[in-house]
Amino acid sequence: MSLIGNWNYPTPIKFGAGRINELPAHCRAHGIARPLLVTDAGLANAPITTAALQSLHAAGLGAALFAQIKPNPVEANLIDGLAAYRAGNHDGVVAFGGGSGLDMGKLIAFMSGQTRPIWDFEDIGDWWTRADADGIAPIIAVPTTAGTGSEVGRAGVLTDERTHTKRIIFHPKMMPRLVICDPELTIGMPARITAGTGMDAFSHCLEAYCAPGFHPMADGIALEGMHLIAGALPRVMREPTDLDARGRMMAGAVMGATAFQKGLGGMHALAHPIGALYDSHHGMTNATLMPYVLDFNRSAIEQRITRLAAYLGLPLPDDFDSFLQFVLHLRREVGVPHTLPDLGVDDRHAALIAKMAVEDPSAAGNPVTLTEAGAAAIFTAASKGTV
Repeated sequence: MSLIGNWNYPTPIKFGAGRINELPAHCRAHGIARPLLVTDAGLANAPITTAALQSLHAAGLGAALFAQIKPNPVEANLIDGLAAYRAGNHDGVVAFGGGSGLDMGKLIAFMSGQTRPIWDFEDIGDWWTRADADGIAPIIAVPTTAGTGSEVGRAGVLTDERTHTKRIIFHPKMMPRLVICDPELTIGMPARITAGTGMDAFSHCLEAYCAPGFHPMADGIALEGMHLIAGALPRVMREPTDLDARGRMMAGAVMGATAFQKGLGGMHALAHPIGALYDSHHGMTNATLMPYVLDFNRSAIEQRITRLAAYLGLPLPDDFDSFLQFVLHLRREVGVPHTLPDLGVDDRHAALIAKMAVEDPSAAGNPVTLTEAGAAAIFTAASKGTV
């Protein structure tokens, strides 16, 4: 094996309860006098959003709110956000919320100074070099969920409604200048969102750990991320105000997104088209698919998963089967649907989803080469619940 890799690690992170109070000072430090706070529609009137906006106003910053974003953002949301950014003469973005708010905030900041259409910057080859780097506005990211890890990512996901595909827009300067990780912001999340985002973070760590290639730092981060989430997610489901567990979940989410620069795999390759076609929650979709993708990849990852089982301290024998049982138990404990029909996904588009999965960039990181037949087999197993 050739020991070659391209390794990148995140931006400065201000981590801890109450650190949202530092938001105005960090805006000023990064030259943002008129921030556009971008979040999703579900958070538009939430107390945490109102408080953040009020703190910016109290500090004399010309802040405004944009929240016309679907759970799976589309180009029309971006167009509306850019119009709001320009109408308000804004000079930076506070990306606030879960994956949709964070991704849209980054995309608005990215596109604020571009003249080409958004799809010209898809994460294909060196397309990112088409962008005017000086036209990317500064971004401060504030996650309010513990899942996507988009706060430490250099890309945003946008659904192309013409083709019903989720497409990744990438540029190195889309990385936020600074991240505020305040676990207090996650306390009010509904239980289903806590579970879905938490399992999304776990899937990031798991797929990164299983992805082929030499990236020992990503492997180590992924291992500890899974260790944190495995212990903390059941705790926050039982006691939503457990701030220690919320903090561990938020750290695990950041770690998952840091680790998956190594690669993702079949969970995400299938979850992306399923989400685009059925508007399903991304984290819950990954979690539903998880045991079936693990089983499909078993021949390539058994030794690696055995090491993971030992690290998690699973009961003996700590092997692939014990880890698979752990995943099934964790899913039941936090309320993940066991099958795709339980998630609201039927088999009308099964062949199309298999084709789209193979074409998804995440497929390249699957430990077993993902063919249309293989993707179809995973979809069938996840539809029937055979694992």
